[in-house]
Amino acid sequence: MDATGTVNEDPKGRFFFDQKLGRFTDLSGVRLLRCGVDTVRQHYEGLLRPSLLALFGDKPGMVTFAGYRFHASRVGRDSGYQFKLQNADLGLILLLKNFNRKIDQIGPHLKIEVSPHAIAGRSPERLQDQLDHLAAAAMEHCQRKQCAVHIALDFQGWTPPDDFSARMHCKATTRRAFDGISRVEWADKAAVYGRGQSYMFGSAGACQFALYNKTAQARSIDKLDWWEREWRQNDSFDLGDPANYDPQQPVWRAELRFHHSVVQQFADGSCILGSADSIDTDSYAGLAPHLDGLWRYGLTNFNALSRPGIIEPFWTFIRDDVRVDTGVDSLVDQTEYKRQYKTARGFSGKNVDLAVGNLVTLLARQGVGAKKGFEALKSLPVWPVIRDHYHARDMSERDIYLQIRERLEERTVRWGRAV
Repeated sequence: MDATGTVNEDPKGRFFFDQKLGRFTDLSGVRLLRCGVDTVRQHYEGLLRPSLLALFGDKPGMVTFAGYRFHASRVGRDSGYQFKLQNADLGLILLLKNFNRKIDQIGPHLKIEVSPHAIAGRSPERLQDQLDHLAAAAMEHCQRKQCAVHIALDFQGWTPPDDFSARMHCKATTRRAFDGISRVEWADKAAVYGRGQSYMFGSAGACQFALYNKTAQARSIDKLDWWEREWRQNDSFDLGDPANYDPQQPVWRAELRFHHSVVQQFADGSCILGSADSIDTDSYAGLAPHLDGLWRYGLTNFNALSRPGIIEPFWTFIRDDVRVDTGVDSLVDQTEYKRQYKTARGFSGKNVDLAVGNLVTLLARQGVGAKKGFEALKSLPVWPVIRDHYHARDMSERDIYLQIRERLEERTVRWGRAV
């Protein structure tokens, strides 16, 4: 504000003015500690080598693979894979043999999960080289098949209000509020919730946003010492406050989780300004320069509102001013980011319509209502394909539900339930 009382805009300012209410929001006390990649899941397609499969016996045990020592074991079917090689010191887990593809067929038989400390300790190029080396040792005819990423911002000085869930404006219909997190296992994608508070929005099979007390979660898995070292090392994130981590205050985390299918949509639909070619990346190393773009996209789709129609100042601040630290130059200002939704056409598109039509018939026959039937449809592994198919027809999830309800009513009235 100048001497005349006029409020002037500062692109890097920490004061936000609400003209309607005539009041300021002061964010000068917010301390940004770290914004980086928390998890990488690189997918590969190929044919598993017999020598690799021979490492897995009847009992779990230590094995040598590709020059590293791993703990070899079988995993539950819920993971989608049959075998696992794990080295927590390296921060790597190899999930092998897709349950939905025969072992003697080329298919998506490998997913490598990378932990935060492995990502922090390597450049994207060096990490990608290591992942590709392991994949080539595991499979013949090996090809990368896109990656999934989690981007996390750790901060202090701002806590979500009690009605944060109600203030969140997003397309996602899945909303969950918890008492807090007592354990999160990045390998098995499992979470156990205890004290504190945590919020999650969206589907794990698409784009998901989580907000939680990182200090409580890190302490529960005995990783707080490591994270405190990271926060102190990254104190220069706020240049005006070179020692901004306060160990006496809790650290909160805002995390965006992008499924590999969503990353593929960005790879297909985004392009460098002035070029018609898509960025066409299929690896973490290729995606790293574009993570700022994904961060902005995510916080545009998940908006916290201070009041109806007005975005929470803190949200504007972290969306526009935060940069993802990857160790490579960002291409966010040189790229137009857009998701390309691929619609199943011809044979595949017809299959989607037939599947939904057959589901309506079965629901009518069993006397199942539209709401319960729609929830069952969303629980299927193929739900992302069905959703994207109808999304390309400008149909939201609500539109899909209404269509199912209408067809179910018509089917029941015209033909009855026992036909």
